[in-house]
Amino acid sequence: MADEHFTGDQAGDPAGDRAGGTGTSWRASWEVALLFLKLGAIAFGGPAAHTAMMRDELVRRRGWVSDERFVDLMGATNLIPGPNSTELAIHLGYDRARWRGLLAAGVCFILPAALIVTALAWAYLTYGTTPAVAGILYGIVPAVIAIIAHALVSLLRTVIKNMWLAVLALASLAAYLLGINELLVLAAGALLAAAALLVRQHRQDTAHGLVALLGGLGTPALPVFPDPTGGQLAQLFLTMLKIGSVLYGSGYVLLAFLRGDFVHRLGWITNQQLIDAVSIGQVTPGPVFTTATFIGYLVAGPLGAFLATVAIFLPSFVFVGLLTKLTDKLRSSAWTSALLDGLNVAALALMAGVSFQLGQTAVIDPLTAAIALVTLALLWKTKLNNAWYIAGGAAIGLAHTLLA
Repeated sequence: MADEHFTGDQAGDPAGDRAGGTGTSWRASWEVALLFLKLGAIAFGGPAAHTAMMRDELVRRRGWVSDERFVDLMGATNLIPGPNSTELAIHLGYDRARWRGLLAAGVCFILPAALIVTALAWAYLTYGTTPAVAGILYGIVPAVIAIIAHALVSLLRTVIKNMWLAVLALASLAAYLLGINELLVLAAGALLAAAALLVRQHRQDTAHGLVALLGGLGTPALPVFPDPTGGQLAQLFLTMLKIGSVLYGSGYVLLAFLRGDFVHRLGWITNQQLIDAVSIGQVTPGPVFTTATFIGYLVAGPLGAFLATVAIFLPSFVFVGLLTKLTDKLRSSAWTSALLDGLNVAALALMAGVSFQLGQTAVIDPLTAAIALVTLALLWKTKLNNAWYIAGGAAIGLAHTLLA
């Protein structure tokens, strides 16, 4: 791995972190675990918000990676299926503390959301309802919008290297807002950037051949299987493992996969239960893929929740482990570097598009607008931890609900 991503002050003893088996390596692993445990507990708002919070903590506050490295990892995770923000966390953990960091970052980022969703699933089955969260989210989401906006502006300076990439970013954003599938936007961004480099090289008579890189709520009930058999648990595990292995795209794609398997093919849950599960995955912190945790609990109780969570996230650990061998090589030649530049630009444009849509639903009155603006101003002027903005937004939202 490239040494410039680790400096002595930022990473302790980089050689020790790489080699493993040293006190420094264990210290770095604990640092990774504690940081991503905190992020997993406060990262409301979906993948764009998760990415912004990771950038604030690892680039802006701790200096563990540079903005250039961060956007390269962000772009590279779009090459593989699975929950991209979780995969970014796993890859950042690997960058900091190698294989121990990879496991620590992934597990600790997932764990808080999985536990919260399991508790909500228990409440759902026991009482036919879940604790109210709308009031708290009323204040949290505008703060999250400000966090994303701050990260986007900072990352733009890193990603937009020339006028061509600026045009590509605007085109990618427009395509996303017009409803073009995000995978097509990412692929087009990468290929157009690589093609543009090829054209420039032809003009200079130094062209290289372009080689393809990419050949309401339910009623009280028991779980579907209160005493599940080994075969039923295996089917649950393998179905979630399949989804985690092949799913690209947004939460809407996840919804389609879950409906196809658990509502139509297996008939284990209803459409309403699926909608409730996705809603819980959206409003809790951490990965949206913890929707699988909720469904696993509905199907087979606590053991089902555990198996579903492990199964849907396991492919991400495997894919990122394989991707670590590829990411650094992407900067080793001009055309693969250009391809990665285009991928990064398109990924950032998608992040901006999602944030714009989220902002339209979050900033709905003068109070939410004030929360967003004050948070943005504090982000620019201070280095307060994001947890304070989340806590402040939650307190304002709760007070607003109680006084309304």
